Amino acid sequence: MPVLLHRSADIPRPAAFERWCAVAGTATAVDGRPYLENAGERLEAAFDDIRDEWWTIGRALGTTPTAELAHMPTCGTYTSDFGVIMAWVQLVGTLAGERPATLVLCDDPWLFRRLAAVAGVAAGVAPRLWPRRLALMTRGFLARCRVAVRVARAMVRTRRLKGNHGKNERVIIAYAHPGSDGNGKDAYFGDLMRRMPGLKRLIHTDGGVDRAIALGGDGRTTSLHAWGRLVWALALPFQRWRPSRLDLDHPTEGWLIRRSRAIENGGGQPAMNCWQIRCQEAWLAEVRPAAVAWPWENHPWERAFVRAARSLGVRTVGYQHTVVGPHMYNQSPASNPNGAAGLPDRILCNGDAYRRCLAAWGVPEERLLIGGNFRLADARRVAYDPDAPLFVALSNHPPFAREMIDAIRPMAANGWTFVVRDHPMVPFAFAETANIRRADGPLEEQTCVSGVIYCTGTVGLEAILCHLPTLRFRPRGSIAMDILPPGLAARAVDADTLANALAEDVPRPSVVRHDILADIDMTAWANALGEPVPSTGTSTRRPING
Repeated sequence: MPVLLHRSADIPRPAAFERWCAVAGTATAVDGRPYLENAGERLEAAFDDIRDEWWTIGRALGTTPTAELAHMPTCGTYTSDFGVIMAWVQLVGTLAGERPATLVLCDDPWLFRRLAAVAGVAAGVAPRLWPRRLALMTRGFLARCRVAVRVARAMVRTRRLKGNHGKNERVIIAYAHPGSDGNGKDAYFGDLMRRMPGLKRLIHTDGGVDRAIALGGDGRTTSLHAWGRLVWALALPFQRWRPSRLDLDHPTEGWLIRRSRAIENGGGQPAMNCWQIRCQEAWLAEVRPAAVAWPWENHPWERAFVRAARSLGVRTVGYQHTVVGPHMYNQSPASNPNGAAGLPDRILCNGDAYRRCLAAWGVPEERLLIGGNFRLADARRVAYDPDAPLFVALSNHPPFAREMIDAIRPMAANGWTFVVRDHPMVPFAFAETANIRRADGPLEEQTCVSGVIYCTGTVGLEAILCHLPTLRFRPRGSIAMDILPPGLAARAVDADTLANALAEDVPRPSVVRHDILADIDMTAWANALGEPVPSTGTSTRRPING
């Protein structure tokens, strides 16, 4: 058989296969046979191919009760691995039609059963379902209990901040980022609060309470926790995503939907989504703001927010604060059960490249405006020096970060030098050496580098806009989302091809920053929020480095 499907504890004799791969986080190694060649590239191609099918499935599941508590129906590529698992199913189907024979190792009980149904796959004994299900059910209930205790405390501690918001005001919703302060600066909205002195800020329930309270000292910021109720907190341990029986018996992907249900209910996220939605509905009903803007990514709470705000006549403005690359499937209305009706009234984009991307994905063009870039720093002062160290921006996903560190260690032993920066929200411990040292700041604070290696996040875009040689690291066995806008690309590498890529002359990109990240247009912001254009003397546009 071209594909042998086995558990990692049931590896057949090497004579039975000529190559192998491990799926869904199965941790093992097979001696004497090579790993599937170009596995990362092939998996990514399969991930591209399953996009429309995931949109179709997500849109159908989104119509069922409790769907707003889950990320899988929204096609959130950072918050659900459903698409990656679908890509593995497609890739294994392709391998089943190839020679030589491939051993596929899978310890995931749901995915194993789905792969066993693929034509050309000879399956061994499947992993047992009940231990994993029981473990996730127990873990999920305990996690939701912990969420209930945490948000109840947060509700009590933030009550005093409710007075910072009055009725009929214009508000931004933001996360409690360490880069925000109480002097009008927000990590997502830059100096917008300074430019619009009447603007208020509301901290999302994901934000740390201590940070929210500290920001609330400005008299303009409050926390959504403050609008919670104890009875809601007491019900949180029992909040779960409950797909319908028809969904669970999907003709082809039923096993994968069951898997997503178990995984999402195996943590505290359904409880957090429920709490966020309840609090935001209570805040909307009490405060009745004139307009609300937030960092828009089309997540479950955002779709619920749009529905609630629209029912009250509140203007909604989504800020495309982050990148919209080819893998950000959740930012298309294709998975919305009500299509474009589930989008904010206006979406302000960082630049024209992103506006065109969203329009191509089905966002009505009349809703799209170019508001400019607040978030990404201008790092043009970072100089290129071929003799300087390589800057490595670790992923915020710890397994990816570990794989990046493991990939550069052999090169460091051979004389290459690296400065490594972990994600500011997800610190990552690693052992420093003479040639691998921790960076003393983000990319824009480096004097000079010889190139940039990144995996996820916006550092790759920043590096390209600095005209620095840039490599995108592909992890083995999973997908590092490509977030570069149309027209931009970085050479993709993995642990096996990184050394060869660096030994070659990686070209320095040539791109005009303004084509990707536009200057701030305060006229667009004022029009979207329904506020008079702020007087700035001569212009409503701000240079990016101003």
